[in-house]
Amino acid sequence: MKRAASNLLMPVFDHFSHLPRLAERGIAGLEVAPFHTWPDAQKSITASDVKIYRRAAEVAGLEIIGLHGLTKDPLQIEQLGASPYRARIMAQFIHLSKVCRDLGGHTLIIEERKRGNISKREAWIIYRDFIEDLVAQVASHGTVFCLSPVGIDETDFCATPRETFMLANAISHDAYGIHLSTRGLTYGGKTGHQDFCESRGRVEHFHIEEPYRAELGTVHSIDHVDMRVHLDASTYKGWVSVVQNAGSSVQRTASLDRGLSFMEKIYFPYDLKYVCYDLQEELDESTARVPLRLGSTHSR
Repeated sequence: MKRAASNLLMPVFDHFSHLPRLAERGIAGLEVAPFHTWPDAQKSITASDVKIYRRAAEVAGLEIIGLHGLTKDPLQIEQLGASPYRARIMAQFIHLSKVCRDLGGHTLIIEERKRGNISKREAWIIYRDFIEDLVAQVASHGTVFCLSPVGIDETDFCATPRETFMLANAISHDAYGIHLSTRGLTYGGKTGHQDFCESRGRVEHFHIEEPYRAELGTVHSIDHVDMRVHLDASTYKGWVSVVQNAGSSVQRTASLDRGLSFMEKIYFPYDLKYVCYDLQEELDESTARVPLRLGSTHSR
C-alpha cells in the first residue's frame, strides 16, 4: 500500500508551508479537498490555481492523487432530478474532473449527501441517471468518480459498502469505481473479510478515518488492526489516505503528527515477509530470474 494524506490535515486555504512536513513523515500522495483549498471553489478553480498548487506539491515531494469532498454542502439526491440543481452540480463535477486530471490525480470521492423526501428506490434511479450522464462526459479525462460509504449515522442514501458496490455494478463504467473507508465499513456493519473479498481488485482508493474525521486513534470504535489485516489479505496495493480535520492552531502540528504516527504504526508495521515478497517480485522481473527461497539460509 502507498501512504497518502488529505489536505484537511492543514489549515483551510493555508497549505504550502505545511506540505513539506507531510513528505518528511513519509507521505507520498496528497488528496485535495477543493473547498478547503480554494476560496472560490464554488464558482471556479482557475488553470493558474491548479498549476500553482500542483507545483507546490511537487516541490514538497508529493504526488496529488485525487479529490474528495466535492460539494460544499451535502449533495441533494432529490434535487438531482430537477433541472437547475442537476445542471449546476453536473457542471461542477465535470469541472472538478478536469481539475483533478490537471493536478495529476485520478479519483474523485463523493462524500456527504442527503436523499431528501423521496423513496430509496426513487433516489437510486435519480442518482444512477445523473452518474451515467456524468461519466459519459468525463470518460476522456482518465478520472474515476466514487461514492464513499460513510455509514448509516451520516447519510440516508447508500450508506453501506454493499449499497455502493451494487451501484457501481449497475453503472458498470470505467469512470465510476469503488471507494472504501474505515468509517464507512465500521458504521455500515461491514468489517468481515468477505466484504473485502467482494471488492478485491476493484477498490480505487481507501480512507483511514474516524467518525466525523476526529484525530486517528482517539475514538476507539474502529478496529484499525483488523482493517489492516483485511487490506493485506485482499492484496490491496493502492493509496490509503489519512483523513482527519486539522486541530486547533495550538495543537495542529501535534495532532497531524499523532495521526500520521498512528497510521504508520497500525497500517505500515515493519514485516519481513513483505520485504521478501517485494524482493522476489523484483528478482522475477530481472533478466537473471533468480528464485528467492524464503527461510533458506544457504544454497545447495
